[in-house]
Amino acid sequence: MKVTQAVFGVFHHFELAHQLHKRNHLQRIYSTWPWARLKREGLPHSFVRSFPLLHTTDYLLNRTPLASPRVSSKLASWNTLAFDRWTNSQIEPCDAFIAISGAGLLTGHKVQAYGGKFICDRGSTHQRYQENVVADEYRRWNVPLPLSKPHITIREEKIYALADAITVPSTVAKRSFVAMGIAQEKVHVIPYGVRLDHFTPTEAPPLNRFEVLFAGQVSLRKGLPYLLQAFARLRHPHKRLTIAGAVQDDIRNLLATLPTENVVFIGSLPQQELAKKMSATHLLVLPSIEEGLALVQGQAMACGCPVLATTATGAEDLFTDGEQGFIVPDRDLDALSERMQQIADDPALQRKLSEAALLRVKNLGGWDQYGETWDRLLHQLTGKPTDPH
Repeated sequence: MKVTQAVFGVFHHFELAHQLHKRNHLQRIYSTWPWARLKREGLPHSFVRSFPLLHTTDYLLNRTPLASPRVSSKLASWNTLAFDRWTNSQIEPCDAFIAISGAGLLTGHKVQAYGGKFICDRGSTHQRYQENVVADEYRRWNVPLPLSKPHITIREEKIYALADAITVPSTVAKRSFVAMGIAQEKVHVIPYGVRLDHFTPTEAPPLNRFEVLFAGQVSLRKGLPYLLQAFARLRHPHKRLTIAGAVQDDIRNLLATLPTENVVFIGSLPQQELAKKMSATHLLVLPSIEEGLALVQGQAMACGCPVLATTATGAEDLFTDGEQGFIVPDRDLDALSERMQQIADDPALQRKLSEAALLRVKNLGGWDQYGETWDRLLHQLTGKPTDPH
């Protein structure tokens, strides 16, 4: 079986590429990052093709004072269309074409014309559903709505209609597609894995204080206001909340109005440093109002750090509420603060959750189970016989 992928940058697609390569399925992976960045992903150069000009330009421009949301939006739109035209000109006949959501409209149609299957891989909820949830959050906090991008939604929905299958990382993401009218049998849940060689326990959390961690973009979508308010309620003489991630424009002004006592903002961390921070933390809290399946949850569990997450994070596909961590309703400030207090007050419970989380994520087998699930789906969609082992 020959499988080709297309992805903006990297995301989880190079983990999938390794799994396909291991099974002799990978024909090619196309990316918008330059080879200088992609080579660290560890795939042989012969399997990787790069279309970096527009994505790299946008990335570099955003690191200068000349950056603006309107220019970035325009470059991103050009990149999407140009990347699709380029992959359409490059792609060879294949049995399946897996394109990250937003990519592959022209190319997917071409693959289907050759008799192959086109799979849209969506990392979060349905685009229109996501926009509705996030817009509601902006209104709740009286934050100006972001620049409208109806062309993105139109393109996404054309892709959903064209694709032979849509893959998502969580049941909550699948439910969003069904709610928006997509047939449930077209949407397949394949939860992400975790790099067990990168994320592992290295040190125990301190005994003399209570350490809480958030890792991810600091934004309204990630539910940061609820976390800051819940943490402010936490009663503990030596508590600290570490926020690891880049602060987004939508929340920058709002942060000044939210409680930040005993809160430390440290910016984004390299994976090695993030793993150390997770190991030395009592609890990772992820209060998102919209996600697909946040990778930091599995990473924290692999470091022995239990997770307190909202339903929107896709946590139900990763662990069981009350056994390896806790899952609370979205935007539920009381539930967040109560569960945080429960763990702070009961060190034995924290250790029990920690041990169970570590065991759970090890039983998932890193990214191998992800690869096995993809392998079964690809054989099902293409009708190709299963390769003998």
